Amino acid sequence: MILLAQASSSLHTVGGMYDRRFLGDDIRAGIVVFLVALPLCLGIALASGAPLFSGLIAGICGGIVVTVFSGSRIGVSGPAAGLAVMVAAGIESMGFDAYLLAVVFCGVVQLVAGFLKAGVIAHYFPSSVIKGMLAGIGVILILKQIPHALGYDESWEGELEFFQMDGHNTFTEIGYALSALSPNAILVTIVSLVILIGWQHPAVKDKRIIRALPAPLVVVAFGIAVTASLAKLRPDLAPPPEHLVAVPVSSSLGEFFSHFTGPDFSQVANIEVYTTGLVLALIASIETLLCVEATDNLDPEKRVTPTNRELKAQGIGNVVTGLLGGLPLTQVIVRSSANVNAGGKTRLASFVHGVLLLVCVASIPHVLNQMPLASLAAILLVIGYKLARVSLFKQMWKEGFWQFFPFIVTIVGLVLTDLLTGIMLGMGVAVFHILIYNYQLDFYREETEPGRISIRLTEHMTFLNKAALKRILREIPRGSDVTIDMTSTKILDHDVREIIQDFATHAEADGIEMKIMGNAGPKVALTGPRSSAH
Repeated sequence: MILLAQASSSLHTVGGMYDRRFLGDDIRAGIVVFLVALPLCLGIALASGAPLFSGLIAGICGGIVVTVFSGSRIGVSGPAAGLAVMVAAGIESMGFDAYLLAVVFCGVVQLVAGFLKAGVIAHYFPSSVIKGMLAGIGVILILKQIPHALGYDESWEGELEFFQMDGHNTFTEIGYALSALSPNAILVTIVSLVILIGWQHPAVKDKRIIRALPAPLVVVAFGIAVTASLAKLRPDLAPPPEHLVAVPVSSSLGEFFSHFTGPDFSQVANIEVYTTGLVLALIASIETLLCVEATDNLDPEKRVTPTNRELKAQGIGNVVTGLLGGLPLTQVIVRSSANVNAGGKTRLASFVHGVLLLVCVASIPHVLNQMPLASLAAILLVIGYKLARVSLFKQMWKEGFWQFFPFIVTIVGLVLTDLLTGIMLGMGVAVFHILIYNYQLDFYREETEPGRISIRLTEHMTFLNKAALKRILREIPRGSDVTIDMTSTKILDHDVREIIQDFATHAEADGIEMKIMGNAGPKVALTGPRSSAH
């Protein structure tokens, strides 16, 4: 506790924001995030083909370094499952030490992007897609944790893609789990779920001792107690190593610090380092900005994260993790949502999780290695349900088809592909809706009297309005008097200008007298003796 208090004081001094009133809430939330992050860091490192300890280094840097410089109150950073395939390919191509140099360059690029104010991109994602992203992550967590909850642990804990690196997929893993049930794991899962759900009952959570203890900590303590008891009393029933967390154990302090390795600076002239780092920076930044929007959406106080500052913080974090031998970082929605659900209020919770990762991995790895994956699966199942709760689906349905459709497409895309692909599919549907809306827009067309039509253009006429304007002009009857009112138009795209010019060219042949009011941008060239501009 003294170490955590000193760390929180340091955080406040560096410029972090925390409220002493929420100190207990943030420490409890930090413990929960630590429990969730530990197996995810190890699993992502395993999937990336990197040393297991590199995932822990990334988690430590995400919790301590990024938090110090970030402006996100409840966001948590660490190694991202969505980058695992890309990281694995880079390590196989260049080697781990050279790849670390690419991670450092990635951080530099993110720093520059932050100073160039590229974080504004985060504000261009529709809320239906962001809510779909959150619900999709929730569905993935539930589906991916079912095998671990049943005692089938062939796939790694942090694997979130549908098609896995072992050739299986999300649904086949559940099928295998149903044919290889482990009674011990199922018992741990059921008791853990009872504890987690019962902890929220009004008659229980109002007790002072209950408020002081995070339910996930009780769940993990129960799991460790079961593992230790069976190992002593009934070794034949004790869970095998693959059912437990696997933290690297160091026999000495020197061996512990030997896990921190630096990049291979002799590769500084290798062009692949920079191309890999640039692509990594692009994808990591997009994932971070998406998670920032989603996390802000989860925040009960609806605080807004300064996105440019977040890019700078991620950049600094990636420089540090690369120099220490860690995986690349992003802000991560699973850990961030765990923070929110655990009651985290300020950045101290994320900082505490980073300190706990460092201290516990260095001092009590033997204890951590008795933690059943079934206990952690129960925690993630509850988090997944809170993200993909039934009431959210009902709410989105009530908001109309064009809110519900991109929401569902994003969820299905996330479950069947990966985070970025799912988001892009949802964005594609949202953009399609914009195109349909612009096509149906009538630009205030009115017929003042028979044969006299007035079309008032909007303030911004871009290429998105082409189809709708063409449709309206095509529907004008022969022999009409048409006035195109551009007095309010400030932006007239070249494509729109061409549409009007083409209409003016053919107006005389159709017996249409055309007038233009206003002067938006360069003058529209009109042809035909019956056309005029005012």
